[in-house]
Amino acid sequence: MNNFLDSLIIGEDNFEHIEDWVKPIPTAEEAAREWRDMELLATDYIVPLSDHPQRDAYMTYRVSLREWPSTEDFPEVKPLM
Repeated sequence: MNNFLDSLIIGEDNFEHIEDWVKPIPTAEEAAREWRDMELLATDYIVPLSDHPQRDAYMTYRVSLREWPSTEDFPEVKPLM
């Protein structure tokens, strides 16, 4: 390769390590687990707040989130608050 334009030529060599820089599309299960993890993270603050008016509902929701992957509804039906 003698110049910049030669380096832009698309060929097999340019894609030798494409898996290193392209994130694969997640499966439905992976996407569901990622969503679940984000929901748990977003509700972490409620755990130490014993006087929060919706604490019991949040704690029940968090249990549902943790158990969800082992249910028959996973990943089609998400737990509801």
